Amino acid sequence: QVQLVESGGGLVQAGGSLRLSCAASGRTFSSYDMGWFRQAPGKEREFVAAISRSGSNTAYADSVKGRFTISRDNNKNTAYLQANSLKPEDTAVYYCAAAPLWGGTSPSGYTYWGQGTQVTVSS
Repeated sequence: QVQLVESGGGLVQAGGSLRLSCAASGRTFSSYDMGWFRQAPGKEREFVAAISRSGSNTAYADSVKGRFTISRDNNKNTAYLQANSLKPEDTAVYYCAAAPLWGGTSPSGYTYWGQGTQVTVSS
């Protein structure tokens, strides 16, 4: 079992930045690939970014490529999502998730989920 807790969301103006954190407890954090997803009202949960357990491999949705950066610190059992140049269309609840194998871009590839943190970008 892995417990995940997101933090760092909030209200920001367009063009601003936020750093989301995902603190993990339970089983060994470094055994899991990590992903970030988001879900806006009335929309399906969508992939944002993923990072391998060592941090050597990353993947991004086209909509955030060049603006968002995923990282992790296995010593702190924490994954991060640095979100820059935020746009109103980035408004959503952001979730982190853990996968014992590479989870890819589908929510079904991830086993453990956090409760989410709200990001609201005003125009």
